Amino acid sequence: MSANVVLKYAENEPIIDKDVRALIDELKDAVYSAEDLLDEIAAIALRSRMEPEGQTSMATKVSRFFSSLNPFERGMESKLGKIFEQLEYLLNQEGIRGLKEYCKGEKKFQRSRQTSSVDESGVFYGRDGEKEAIMQLLHPEILTENQIDVIPIVGMPGVGKTTLAQFIFNDERVKEWFDLKAWVCVSDQFNVFRVTKAILDEITSGCDDSQNLYQLQLRLKEKLLGKKFLFVLDDVWNENYEDWDDLRRPFTSGAQNSKIIVTTRNERVASIMKTVQTCPLGILSDDDCWKIFAKHAFVDGIPSMHRDLEVIGEAIAKRCIGLPLAANALGGLLRWKDADEWNEILESDLWDKLEKEGTTIPSSSRLSYHYLPSNLKRCFACCSIFPKDYEFKKEELILLWMAEGLLQISENDGNAEDWKVVVVHLK
Repeated sequence: MSANVVLKYAENEPIIDKDVRALIDELKDAVYSAEDLLDEIAAIALRSRMEPEGQTSMATKVSRFFSSLNPFERGMESKLGKIFEQLEYLLNQEGIRGLKEYCKGEKKFQRSRQTSSVDESGVFYGRDGEKEAIMQLLHPEILTENQIDVIPIVGMPGVGKTTLAQFIFNDERVKEWFDLKAWVCVSDQFNVFRVTKAILDEITSGCDDSQNLYQLQLRLKEKLLGKKFLFVLDDVWNENYEDWDDLRRPFTSGAQNSKIIVTTRNERVASIMKTVQTCPLGILSDDDCWKIFAKHAFVDGIPSMHRDLEVIGEAIAKRCIGLPLAANALGGLLRWKDADEWNEILESDLWDKLEKEGTTIPSSSRLSYHYLPSNLKRCFACCSIFPKDYEFKKEELILLWMAEGLLQISENDGNAEDWKVVVVHLK
């Protein structure tokens, strides 16, 4: 319990000192090892209870319990001893002792039980100009000298590159202008085979079983022959021109003026791939950021009905520095909260501390994570076992959390709503 108190505090307070952070990581490992051991003991105890006991004394039951253990389980006492020693050692380290002192009497921000189900279309504020500029480049009457036009959307994390591309991709006009379209999340692991296969599967509504790149590209070339296509390559990081050159070879069989939209945060990636001008995506105005925040923070979507929160909310929205993702996350975090909790977010010193950490994740986005309860943070940590951009089913993820003991759900317990909060944040 003492270790868990320290960890809960550390999760809500960004630790800048690298040595202290290393100690916190060791303490986490030790606590997880202790939890694993307790699960193991619970399983053995369950087996023991399932056996006929008769009228035996507690001493006899305990003796029988330990004597029934297999050779691996006989080392249980040794395992317990080692874990206790490790926990005691870590909790007595100077850096951890300092955190324990801070924990005393410290008020923690706790999320009340709620649902943050929101309309994701609300993120799309203030981007009409950029959208129409790109739609003009896609228009069939706008002809260029290029066989394929590659249009990069470039911007910092959380600024809405993917959201803008999604709205363009799903626009009704796109369905009329193009014979084929495909969306592929490329991510930082650029693999020509994987991306080619993903495009082919998208446009054929099936799964190609070709085993090598040559076969895949031959199939793709056949499917694109004479067809006008729109591809979106989302979240591209690769700066290797040869990889890009390999990927686009089959594309040349498509019709003239086919289009490819690329989203990236990297200007060099854009310069390697583009054939027309880059579409730079800047931050939103404070007003647009406030609209996004308000849409997610107020259940009825009408800030004027909540005068006590409106002024505080506008100030929080300004601290989102024009990033729609941050406004979305913080709005969802404060949904159903009272004015005191809104003020606690606004006046939190975490804004400045997070910026000092030098991370590429905006402080406003990380703040929404820091104020989640510890058990929900572990739900996020559990998702790190998936590869980047892995698509999972919501129900399967919840079952995984439950199997890991991360959700304490009973039939009449409002905690059943907690998983919804995490799923919304994962979007």
